[in-house]
Amino acid sequence: MATIVLGAAVAGIVLAFVLAAVAVLLPPPRFERILRALAAFGTGPEMRRDTGSALQSRLRSLVIAGLDRLAELLTPAADRERLSRLLDYAGNPAAWPLARVMRARPFGAVVGAGVGAFFAYGWTEDTDSVLIGIPAGLVAGFLLPQLLVYNAGIKRQEKITYSLPDVMDAMVIGVEAGLGLDSAMDQVASATTGPMADELNRVLQEMRLGVARTEALRSLASRTTVRDLKRLMTALIQAGELGISVAGILREHAADQRMRRRQRAEEMAQKVPVKLLFPVMFCMFPAIFIVVVGPAVITLSKAF
Repeated sequence: MATIVLGAAVAGIVLAFVLAAVAVLLPPPRFERILRALAAFGTGPEMRRDTGSALQSRLRSLVIAGLDRLAELLTPAADRERLSRLLDYAGNPAAWPLARVMRARPFGAVVGAGVGAFFAYGWTEDTDSVLIGIPAGLVAGFLLPQLLVYNAGIKRQEKITYSLPDVMDAMVIGVEAGLGLDSAMDQVASATTGPMADELNRVLQEMRLGVARTEALRSLASRTTVRDLKRLMTALIQAGELGISVAGILREHAADQRMRRRQRAEEMAQKVPVKLLFPVMFCMFPAIFIVVVGPAVITLSKAF
């Protein structure tokens, strides 16, 4: 055990020195260079920093730059695009941008390797099992941030699926009341909360920035995995290109969404008996058999 702990400590120290060397040798990031150039012209209190805070900020920026460079080396372009798409499905959370997710992967790999080695030795108390636990923990820690983003995306898309019929009904009411499509989306986005309202707000913001409605709707269709929402965006794009009124399209899609929601509820209700079969079989039936058959078994054992 002492040999394993010593080896892990040496590996951690070597890795720390390697990361520190990489961070020191790398040039400062572009954002830091821009801040320095602006600081030369600023005299406000936000530009005045003491030596300790400036040194701390410099070290932090160096470490972050080193981790960013390491993450770029470990993440090819195709994997980066996949992570960006998963973040789109998850709603692009402000706390976890693409750079931070990429930065968390090598850190998670190092932590996962240590955890894998610890549990492999603690489970088997064999030094050879550590050689299996380290690669397994390394791969698991490297893939953990991507799995978390993927899980967040699935949950968000499920919320969009559940809230889409209500959003469609609200949009139909707004359009039939005389509002345009943009005004109806604005009213629905301001009156509701959730992922669907966030997506509508993003579409409206893109249109305010000068993006055409067709491109904004196509972007919304590419940021979701909900087929019903993709079909709706395709219908709205075709209606805008052909000059067709969107009121009838929204009405038909709203009726279709209500029917699909009812079908999903019926499907989930039909799955309940199958899901209850195994808990009943393995949890309730043994207790029932003990209560019913137990006294008879005891009586027969005494008789024979």
